Amino acid sequence: MKHNQSYGANPYYGQQGGYPSSPSYGGYPSYGQPMQSPSIQVPLPTTPGPQAPQVPGMLPLEQSYIENILRLNKGKIATVYMTFENNKEWNAKVFKGRVEAAGRDHIILSDPQTGMRYLLLMVYLDYVTFDEELEYDYPY
Repeated sequence: MKHNQSYGANPYYGQQGGYPSSPSYGGYPSYGQPMQSPSIQVPLPTTPGPQAPQVPGMLPLEQSYIENILRLNKGKIATVYMTFENNKEWNAKVFKGRVEAAGRDHIILSDPQTGMRYLLLMVYLDYVTFDEELEYDYPY
């Protein structure tokens, strides 16, 4: 009987593949035959669960991420507070403007007084304030 030289006579490794064997795998493999992994079967649901109605251009209600809340409040004036680490000129900055658009990683604001548009990265976002009531629920 010949053992795998890299593992010596260790009984926890099979001859081929070098995979550990244990009683949970059905005992030790026979030499000269590869080990087989145990198979676990997980039943998948066959009928879809209840879903909220889809509104074109909007994500489902259960996805109440920041960008979705900002999209619901498109056109409203927002104050966006951001922090930029390791920046000696300005560590924290405040942007005020109309919410034009929002994505997973960005917010687009436009300043109604100057016409300046800002593309702000979500990674720097601390929080957002509004001077008026927010829309939070999707209009079904």
